[in-house]
Amino acid sequence: MYLQRIVSKLVPFGTHAGIEITEISPRRATVEIPDEPYILNHLRTVHAGAQFLAADIAGACAFVGALATRLSAIETLVLRDARLSFRKPALGRIRAIGVIDPSDVATVLAAKAGQRVDVDARALMYDAAGVLVGKVALDYVCTLAAEA
Repeated sequence: MYLQRIVSKLVPFGTHAGIEITEISPRRATVEIPDEPYILNHLRTVHAGAQFLAADIAGACAFVGALATRLSAIETLVLRDARLSFRKPALGRIRAIGVIDPSDVATVLAAKAGQRVDVDARALMYDAAGVLVGKVALDYVCTLAAEA
């Protein structure tokens, strides 16, 4: 719960959009898009921008959860590239589940100060009925802080 509060403050746009971080663990992170009219597009489905925002936050939170023991050594985590695949119309409350590639976690844990590491994540988005509505591949770059 503590990590969720901290990370929520780091992404003010997510808070503005109503994105709620509901889980951060070493294995995954879950965020939810509210079922609210302001988040809909002209077709009355959840806007693609809101879905992307939730996927990015889920991926970054998965990174935080997986590397919680090493966060003080991380200088930056920046999204470099993303690929989205919308599978079905997103209706109602949407849940995005983010995970980090375990081999990338191991690489970051073994990295030295000042090193840059590529980190792959993915987010799967589900509607309230558990139907997969989208898949997102996220490519981050992580920079470890230089030694003082």
